Amino acid sequence: MFLFLSKLLPLLIYPLGFSCVLIVVTIALAIWGRRRWWAATTGALALGVLLIGSNAWVATRLMQSLEWRYLPPEPMPQAEAIVVLGGGTRSALHPRPWVDLSEAGDRVLHGIRLYQAERAPMLIFSGGRVPWRGGGQAESTDMATIATAFGVPRSAIVEEPRSLNTYENAMNVKAILERRGIDSILLVTSASHMPRSLAIFRKLGITAIAAPTDFWVSEQSIWEVSSSLRAVILSLLPDADNLNQVSRALKEYLGLWIYRLRGWA
Repeated sequence: MFLFLSKLLPLLIYPLGFSCVLIVVTIALAIWGRRRWWAATTGALALGVLLIGSNAWVATRLMQSLEWRYLPPEPMPQAEAIVVLGGGTRSALHPRPWVDLSEAGDRVLHGIRLYQAERAPMLIFSGGRVPWRGGGQAESTDMATIATAFGVPRSAIVEEPRSLNTYENAMNVKAILERRGIDSILLVTSASHMPRSLAIFRKLGITAIAAPTDFWVSEQSIWEVSSSLRAVILSLLPDADNLNQVSRALKEYLGLWIYRLRGWA
């Protein structure tokens, strides 16, 4: 039930879902209410939420506040294992000819790159698959399939296929580390997901070094939103990509807050 509610309830808080709730309230007030001022207010609020939530300035700053919190160290230190969190693959279900990578697919590619750079002798892929969200085999298996295709030997790969959220990622990986006597890891996940992930792993006493990837905000993208009058105008117009990034950032802040309330981070 916690898993289902953790996926459902935030949808009503993100800009798109919250705007839909406000629109429903606006329609109800317009049909049954006697105070048109209230309907106009909720309608304007819905529009305002969408405009702010799809604004490039808001999206860039929100994502930067998460992504730049743990920038990758140079050079990347060595560890005993590389842990890659799931969330970046789609199983090879018809008509896909093979495993697909989503936007967060940089996670598995970055993990492979670190292994090939000899930053650690082992890759641990952690992630199951929620059956009512896309289906297919476990994400850990999908990631292992990609890694072996890139030349990583099967003997260097450990799969953790049961976890369905970040807390379970950390708990199940901790059990693997304890069985194998591993003390230090490089933790690979999306940069916006790193603050929450690192907090959970370190709360469990795991020596984790942040190795973030999948950055949405770069120095160039910060400059672009204010580089010219045309850029400023475009950054103020609604854009679905910005709406998605704002929702991702709110998801991480909400998740970190909930995990801290539960004592997980």
